[in-house]
Amino acid sequence: MTVLRLAGVHAKYTLLETMRVPIAVIGGLVFPALSLLFFVVPQRAVAENPLFATQAVIGLSVFAVLANSLFSFGLTIAENREKPWEPYLRTLPAPGIARVLAQVFSTGVLGLASVVPIVVLGALLTAATATPGRVLGGLVALALAALPFMFIGIAIGYSMPSKAAIAVVQVLMFGLAFGGGLFLPPQAFPEWLEVFSRVLPSREAREIVVWAASGGALPGWAVVGWAVWTALSLALALLLFRRDEGRRYR
Repeated sequence: MTVLRLAGVHAKYTLLETMRVPIAVIGGLVFPALSLLFFVVPQRAVAENPLFATQAVIGLSVFAVLANSLFSFGLTIAENREKPWEPYLRTLPAPGIARVLAQVFSTGVLGLASVVPIVVLGALLTAATATPGRVLGGLVALALAALPFMFIGIAIGYSMPSKAAIAVVQVLMFGLAFGGGLFLPPQAFPEWLEVFSRVLPSREAREIVVWAASGGALPGWAVVGWAVWTALSLALALLLFRRDEGRRYR
């Protein structure tokens, strides 16, 4: 079997395992939508302005994928490493990249699903607007922009126990969300924070998705930063996966 076929089979059964616990899926769908209802819809100055509302929906969509990636990868992998089933899977003749890609495929599907309620509520309750083509382009850009978050989550899961992973994921999630302009637009940042946020993968993801969904100029620094973060985080995830091989589970 090819690497992609192995990854597809593993992703299929990972999704089936997740679906057997409905609350795990429902929580990922509801939490980002509630953020929109609580923090955007009541602020009529934002909700009734097409530009501000569209960017708010995009920011929370990126936040949904970010949170889903860090929690699903970081916590799930860290917990699985402490169970006896994981050592058995590591004995199977499958390359590490197949396992990593399977986790990306399965969690990526759930992450994109969590965006659907945000888009629907944004269309119904705010002045956010976009053509069907722009919405589709935004979803594709969102899937690509989420890759660094997924690989960072994998690196967290393979580098620390579950109790430590919980704390690290929570701090990292809110730090990236705020610093990346997902809660407040970067235009509201002081100058030093606006410049610093450009090196964060969350800010780069926001700019790429805003460009795909709303049009305008695509910042070159966002594309370069996304590519660098994707390459570095993938290399780190694979390195930690290989380092974890041979670890003794008790």
